[in-house]
Amino acid sequence: MCPFFAIFAFSTCGSYSGMFKMAVECRNRTESNLGIEVEFEYPFRLHQVYFDAPKCKDRDLERIFLVGDYSSSAEFFVTIGVFAFLYSTTALSIYIFFYEKYKENNKGPLIDLAVTAVFAFMWLVSSAAWAKGLSDVKTATDPDEVLTLITACDEKENTCKEVHDPVMSGLNTSVAFGFINLVLWIGNLWFVFKETGIIAPFMRAPPPQAKPAADAYGQQGAYEQDPYASNQGGYQPEYNQEAEYGQGYVQQGAPTSFSNQM
Repeated sequence: MCPFFAIFAFSTCGSYSGMFKMAVECRNRTESNLGIEVEFEYPFRLHQVYFDAPKCKDRDLERIFLVGDYSSSAEFFVTIGVFAFLYSTTALSIYIFFYEKYKENNKGPLIDLAVTAVFAFMWLVSSAAWAKGLSDVKTATDPDEVLTLITACDEKENTCKEVHDPVMSGLNTSVAFGFINLVLWIGNLWFVFKETGIIAPFMRAPPPQAKPAADAYGQQGAYEQDPYASNQGGYQPEYNQEAEYGQGYVQQGAPTSFSNQM
């Protein structure tokens, strides 16, 4: 998943080109220019982008340059995206085809953990820097801001207005993909960390505990013998004697009882 989001991040930024359009209407209509187009693109060295605007005097033109150089944050963002794509693709190939070599001596997971941590940090820095750079690019290419650079627009008899704003949706998407990559690489840290085995000593099963008292009592009861069921020790009546005793009782006591009832 990381390779795909890395591609989306650097491609939406590195392939961008935009354009905005303005109109300068002079008091003398013949000197007006109602379709001034200004094009700019990655890496956003706006101080090198210029256009010609009418001075509204004697048909003269003035060359105006945009303000700002935001190439450092944009190029840094794209560079991190490209290298993240290359590394994640290489790591994925190793996981698939050379996993046993990867786990050998635990060096592979440790190196992978260090590189993943570096890329997670780089995504944080580059995404934050490019988000700030994009905000500055939007300000520098805002037609209302650019119109303030035209001398003719300072005069009240001339009319200056924007015709078309630049479309920045692609650049907004690149920033979003940058922070998505940050979340993905932070998540990868946990999985790579588990591969290192560093956490294994802390996840050992607890030692066996003594059995509860109920079990001990049950075991003790299992070894106890019924005194009446044992052949050794204790008194056990003989059934023949008990039968003779019962017959004697019937012979002596039964008639007396019967005569009393009569």
